[in-house]
Amino acid sequence: MIANSTITHNPLLIGKGLPPFDAIKPEQVEPAFAELLPKLEAELTQLEANVQPTWSGLVEPLDCLNDPLIWSWGVIGHLMGVKNSPELRQAYENVQPKVVQFWNKLNQSKPIYEAFKALRQSPDWDKLQPAQQRIVESAIKDAELSGVGLEGEEKERFNAIELELAELGTKFSNHVLDATKAFSLTLTTKEEIDGLPPSLLSLAAQAARAAGEENATPENGPWRITLDFPSYVPFMQHSTRRDLREQLYRAFISRASSGELNNYPLIERILELRKEQAGILGFNSYAELSLDKKMAPNVDAVEALLEELRLASYDAAVKDLAEIKAFAAAKNAPEANDLKHWDISFWSERQREEKYAFNAEELRPYFPLPQVLDGLFSLAKRLFGVTITAADGTAPVWHEDVRYFQVADETGNPIAYFYLDPYSRPAEKRGGAWMDECIVRAKIMEAGTETTRLPVAYLVCNQTPPVDGKPSLMTFMEVETLFHEFGHGLQHLLTKVDYRRAAGINNIEWDAVELPSQFMENWCYDRNTLFNMAKHYETGEPLPEHYYQKLLAARNYMSGSGTLRQIHFSLLDIELHDRYQPGGAEKVTDVRNRLAKTTTVIPPLPEDAFLCAFNHIFGGGYAAGYYSYKWAEVLSADAFSAFEEAGLENEPAITETGKLFRETVLALGGSKHPMEVFKAFRGREPNTEALLRHSGLKG
Repeated sequence: MIANSTITHNPLLIGKGLPPFDAIKPEQVEPAFAELLPKLEAELTQLEANVQPTWSGLVEPLDCLNDPLIWSWGVIGHLMGVKNSPELRQAYENVQPKVVQFWNKLNQSKPIYEAFKALRQSPDWDKLQPAQQRIVESAIKDAELSGVGLEGEEKERFNAIELELAELGTKFSNHVLDATKAFSLTLTTKEEIDGLPPSLLSLAAQAARAAGEENATPENGPWRITLDFPSYVPFMQHSTRRDLREQLYRAFISRASSGELNNYPLIERILELRKEQAGILGFNSYAELSLDKKMAPNVDAVEALLEELRLASYDAAVKDLAEIKAFAAAKNAPEANDLKHWDISFWSERQREEKYAFNAEELRPYFPLPQVLDGLFSLAKRLFGVTITAADGTAPVWHEDVRYFQVADETGNPIAYFYLDPYSRPAEKRGGAWMDECIVRAKIMEAGTETTRLPVAYLVCNQTPPVDGKPSLMTFMEVETLFHEFGHGLQHLLTKVDYRRAAGINNIEWDAVELPSQFMENWCYDRNTLFNMAKHYETGEPLPEHYYQKLLAARNYMSGSGTLRQIHFSLLDIELHDRYQPGGAEKVTDVRNRLAKTTTVIPPLPEDAFLCAFNHIFGGGYAAGYYSYKWAEVLSADAFSAFEEAGLENEPAITETGKLFRETVLALGGSKHPMEVFKAFRGREPNTEALLRHSGLKG
């Protein structure tokens, strides 16, 4: 009896509301799922026996069944990203197969699938709202893509593949995290830190102290440089020591490609399994399967867009490189005639300093995080009429640096909340930045009363942490990243859809999901927005006008190279999931080198194992979908141009356009097809003109 009561008090079984992060421990994971999954299995069996082809007899009970698992598994998945530990990892790996098996059982339930199809054919169909109809149609397609039509051996094989793919994806991510963490460079002499900015020296001394060098100082070292972005990027941009840049670069590009953490065998296996799975479902390739639920109609359409952008950016990238070589030669750099990969960041940053008379580091003091948040929140009020206020202390958090905020509407009523986990913690947090759902908006019945469950988001970044008593002083790139993730957050937080399955980012075609995030990045260059947040952290002085002009001038610096890089990744992803034959004569590295001939201007080094750290497609949800960044950027640039046409200084017009953006792109979520949503905002279909213009690739 006592043992059972401890399990029942397991915080992972609460199943709703804000997770009590302060009470959750890795050892609770297995007992929680040992109790939860059998209970859900029984509920599923009961639902299958009694299911009715109506909204209230099918979708509502199904959501009640799903919600506790989505909640509990979501909490664990979140902690795997932000508070990773050997104990949590082990527990996750032990439970994951059982969770995947349950999802397979649910997704392949014939009675539920037949009920959805019957609802689609029933006289009640026309009484459903468009959002409900889209949810039903998506559920039918999801079931079919989950193998509901399979029998016998095919079904067994399909489910075995699902299990193995889930396990491989987790392993892939863990390898990247461990390999990033495993390497560091400890510098001890003044010569070794030549050129490094004070912000990096502070961070590197802090990293050395964390690693046991308790007397490390920014002035005297030792300094610890890591492969974590806030350390790696500034080092590559500013270190005058070419030998050390090379050492760091080679370590970065070869992450997770050898020894125990080697991801190459995992990549090969993942691609093989995905191809087999697509074949079982009747598709020619995994790319075809992936695109079956996206905006892009087929692989040809994706490659046509990427080729249009490749042609627009390739010559610009060649020119970028020629200019950097000429610049290095003018500075009498011995390496000018033979620039290597580890020279590009360094010399392009020197050229930027000279060309635009500023460097990235000079701007940091004007972008302390608290000030940037004030500017971001005031933009949200200006565009969308919402007020964001700190609500720290009202929700348990997983780390002391995590903030919590409330979002209120025009009348002051709370409509949503979000966590912000801003700083890099390489020991336990995976790299990159992301938005994830904590709670999804929905109308729910509680004690016989219908209430609206308010959405809660996780916003996670990996920016420079506060060091030596200073706040987090952000690079402009970190500011853009925060705006990007906040854009994803807005779509989750400002949704007006009352059904979980289509609220926020749910049920949105994957290649449209980057629209609001990339849209928000544009505002970093808007005068009103920038001056609202760019104030010196010590003096409160606003950013000098000449810096703003230089930022605008430098906006498209090397944009040909930046665009080409994204095209390279996108084409590689599509090629590997469409035409590549796992186990054939051509290896994944051969595919990359072949594509690099037309998508890079300096070929990758032989040991460049970028694919081994390509978490998006092997550890995340972007398989055969990385092109979505470019596909959605067409939408986001076009959407932002609506504000430009209205006049960025014309406050009434901006308010009106912002309201329309909120009521369409942000409010409608997955209740309508993204093209319909876009047309409701823009009045027409999108075109690439605005993207090429914003990128400086077209006049």
